[in-house]
Amino acid sequence: MSTVIEQKQQVVDEIADKLENTESAVLVDYRGLTVEQINELRNKLRAENVDMKVYKNTLTRRATEKTGLTELDEYLVGPTAIATSREDAVAPARILNEFAKDHKVLELKAGIIQGQVTSTEDVKQLAELPSYDGLVSMLLNVLQAPIRNFALASKAVADQKEEEGA
Repeated sequence: MSTVIEQKQQVVDEIADKLENTESAVLVDYRGLTVEQINELRNKLRAENVDMKVYKNTLTRRATEKTGLTELDEYLVGPTAIATSREDAVAPARILNEFAKDHKVLELKAGIIQGQVTSTEDVKQLAELPSYDGLVSMLLNVLQAPIRNFALASKAVADQKEEEGA
């Protein structure tokens, strides 16, 4: 009997580790999805280093108690899958939100963003943000704009002077 308890404690520790050491996590209700749809979703998540796993709600509640994220307990009703990412805070929300748009039966329940429990609306807002690479690209574009504009203005002045001199 003690081996069963030890196994459950290991699962609770695994869930607690995922909840504590993740950039973001999204809880979803996957009822109504076919096996093919779930496999498609898992492949999309795996491609961006996002892990999705189904845990028993009672074990997840114990993990939330251990991590101080008891606000999640109200969302642990019915079948719940938890998608987590240790690298990209936006990836789980973005992938699950896009998938939910195509498959109406997938329901976003709640999320954790950098240790804070968030609502479904917050998860959807996070999903609309560009990826890290996209944000870096936008920042570089903004930083280059003044230099580019100065170069264009200098060229226009040089061209004008050249035309006047010719």
